[in-house]
Amino acid sequence: MKSMVKYLVKNNLQKIILQKIRSRKYIIEGGNTMSYKKEAYAKMAASIIKNLEKRNMEGYYYETGAECTKAILEAIPAGSSIGWGGSETIKEIGLMEAIHNGNYELIDRLAAKDPKEARAIYAKTALADYYLMSSNAITIDGELINIDGNGNRVACLIQGPSHVIIAVGMNKIVTDVESGIARVRNMASPANAIRLNKKIPCAASGHCHDCLSPDCFCNQIVITRRSGHEGRIKIYLIGEELGY
Repeated sequence: MKSMVKYLVKNNLQKIILQKIRSRKYIIEGGNTMSYKKEAYAKMAASIIKNLEKRNMEGYYYETGAECTKAILEAIPAGSSIGWGGSETIKEIGLMEAIHNGNYELIDRLAAKDPKEARAIYAKTALADYYLMSSNAITIDGELINIDGNGNRVACLIQGPSHVIIAVGMNKIVTDVESGIARVRNMASPANAIRLNKKIPCAASGHCHDCLSPDCFCNQIVITRRSGHEGRIKIYLIGEELGY
């Protein structure tokens, strides 16, 4: 099923997206035309992409994870060195499997056998050609919200790799930074704590306790309000509910 193609912000972007939506039939499960939610996602994505441009970041929108993965692979030259941060989204859309099976130099942080080797792999990741990740939340105004435990993911977002590619489901869109932080701490972090078998209060209760537990991974809260390097950060919005 062919559906939305990527949209880099241009003048009258929202008008272009809506024209394309209305000019074609979008068939989904059950044979129905494109759902109201999908159309709302496309409209919202147009606004976010426009706001990302003002913040010196590039935005794209795809209706499905499969289409997004295809576009990302086309954007990464063969032979490129690639690192990544922990993300369920990039697994769910099939990107990690495709990267592992592709012609790339993989910098696998999970291959470390001890802390010394992990440190060496991280140093190499910081100089990678491409870094893959998701974002815990994105505001409609185009700000990225991320919370980390060790900080390796947010560190590479801020500086290091030449290019940062961020795949994000539309379920992670929030109205402002405050609601974004609340979303991460009360929805994403408890689910991750359970997944990783962390012995922290949110894993038991399903919501944030603002803890300072030894296992706490809400240690670094980073708001990216603008990129200082044109073309470095690219956000791929996906019209699906992905990750946490």
